[in-house]
Amino acid sequence: MPFVSVKVIEGVFDEARKREIVEQVTEAMVRVEGEAMRPVTWVVVEEVRSGDWGMGGRTLTTQDVLALAGSAPVG
Repeated sequence: MPFVSVKVIEGVFDEARKREIVEQVTEAMVRVEGEAMRPVTWVVVEEVRSGDWGMGGRTLTTQDVLALAGSAPVG
């Protein structure tokens, strides 16, 4: 059973976008492993609290991620 964990910073993706992540990651796994894996592929989207994520030795906030993406909240 494939288990995929996707971590995102809170407040960047709305519920619809997180559902899309689950659907698209599942599709990617099915392309690799075959259709029989669809019903047993687990995808978990975990939100990490703003400021609890680091990149390049620096903590990131929701606003930092939105600025990197050059947009308002995705969704």
